[in-house]
Amino acid sequence: MREFATTAGAIFVALFFILLTNILIRLLSQAAGGRLPADAVLSLIGFTIINYSPTLLALTLFVSVLIVMTRVYRDSEMVVWFASGLPLSAWIGPVLRFSIPVVAVVAALSCYLSPWAQGKAAEYRKSLEARDDVSKVAPGTFREASSGRRVFFVESIAEDEGQVRNVFVASRQEGGQSVIVASRGTVERMPNGDRFVVLSSGRRYDGQPGSAKFRVTQFDRYAIRIEAKEVGAIEETPKTTPFLGLLATPTPVHMGELAWRVGLPLASLLLSLCAIPLSFVNPRAGRAGNLIFAIFIFAAYVNLLGVSQAWIAQGKLGFSAGVLGLHGAMAVLVFVLFARRMALFSWSRGR
Repeated sequence: MREFATTAGAIFVALFFILLTNILIRLLSQAAGGRLPADAVLSLIGFTIINYSPTLLALTLFVSVLIVMTRVYRDSEMVVWFASGLPLSAWIGPVLRFSIPVVAVVAALSCYLSPWAQGKAAEYRKSLEARDDVSKVAPGTFREASSGRRVFFVESIAEDEGQVRNVFVASRQEGGQSVIVASRGTVERMPNGDRFVVLSSGRRYDGQPGSAKFRVTQFDRYAIRIEAKEVGAIEETPKTTPFLGLLATPTPVHMGELAWRVGLPLASLLLSLCAIPLSFVNPRAGRAGNLIFAIFIFAAYVNLLGVSQAWIAQGKLGFSAGVLGLHGAMAVLVFVLFARRMALFSWSRGR
């Protein structure tokens, strides 16, 4: 049990940082491209990690049991185990005592915390969309307005004065293009609640690119109204629907999502048991092939779980048939692997 826990902890940390790196790279690329504010990256990382945690824990449980059992074979401890008259099935008890608490955590994450995290991430993204274009401006970076007709740039921000310095605004208009440059800028709110970007000591250039006809306007104070953005209500999807909400409205789409949430803890339990017969290895041979084959089984099982979810959501498969069919087949495979491994041991012992 102690070796199971130690191995699982090391594997989880390794997989966690691999997942964290992938999520971080994806979100930072979105932030660098201007599709996501830099201050939103940390929060979205947290929500995304919670969403992927059930699958991560299921893989951790499977691989940790597999590695520990493989080590037992490689160090010839299984020879002592069998010589003492204990069958391979006697490992089921210790593996279950280790696996069931982890499976309970997977169930809690899959059924409750993961949909909560996805819902919060959707709410957070909506709140980011509701931000006005000015609040997205960062010093030293060109930012395009959500309408695509205006580009902002500020050189620096004087936080103590609440001003930006060396402002550049380029906008497309029906009659041509307008460019505004100013030495300072700030945001002011009117008594009626309207907000304006107020630029000081600058010039405005109006004209058509490629034409010699243009107009230059010099100003001491220039105000641009900040249009309020309207963001629609957040749609509740099956992935963000609470567990009890799925049971209350048993539509095919909801049943498909329910099959996925229930299927992950079941898959975790069955895979931990499957690792016992799969862990057999010749002490004089390598263990890489055995591990690769086991990872293939995990990937195939999880992908089939996604396929059954899609078929249930499309109405091609009933909920009971999808859940019992897939996990029942896996349970039969585990039984066959146990029976085959124990039969081979009895045959070699009889010789």
